[in-house]
Amino acid sequence: MEINVLNIKGQETGRKVTLNESIFGIEPNDHVLYLDVKQYLGNQRQGTAKAKERSEHAGSTRKLGRQKGGGGARHGDINSPLMKGGGRVFGPKPRDYRTKLNKKVKQLARRSALTYKAQENAIIVIEDFTFEAPKTKEFINIAKNLKVDGKKLLMVLPESNKNVYLSARNLQRSEVMLASSLNAYKVLNADVLVVTENSLKVIDGILTK
Repeated sequence: MEINVLNIKGQETGRKVTLNESIFGIEPNDHVLYLDVKQYLGNQRQGTAKAKERSEHAGSTRKLGRQKGGGGARHGDINSPLMKGGGRVFGPKPRDYRTKLNKKVKQLARRSALTYKAQENAIIVIEDFTFEAPKTKEFINIAKNLKVDGKKLLMVLPESNKNVYLSARNLQRSEVMLASSLNAYKVLNADVLVVTENSLKVIDGILTK
């Protein structure tokens, strides 16, 4: 699959790049995508939610009423889950939501996500660029020139560029990522991928191993 290379003004440069079929043209694996997205979202969770159970509440252990004949459910002390202010039944406890995925599974998930974007014609390749200083307005102009303003945009860079990152930081629907940090969730969550030429080389180097 060939794509025209554009400049940051949205104009064609006369060059084309060929997307690697082993990355952008495979048969997507939906189950692997599910596993990878589930792992990514699980890794974002703090896992610190905690609710006190019956034994953890401070209160008398005296049985408040008779076992039977009271006209309501059986309960013991004031810490019973049946009582207002009592303990919670099966409440959350601190836990680790992280899961493990094999490296090849994660690579297949990334290739599947990139293939979906290629099938949707949602990949734009542009020349490598930089900003002399952080300018949000310049980043917005690039999105307008590429006709992707208003869409959820993921820009992929080959290496860290502080000025470009800071220029997009305040934009709610725009995000800048390194090609080496690309993951299936971020790719699927974006409406359009804007990838620089050298980023494609980095992606090829990582996902063709």
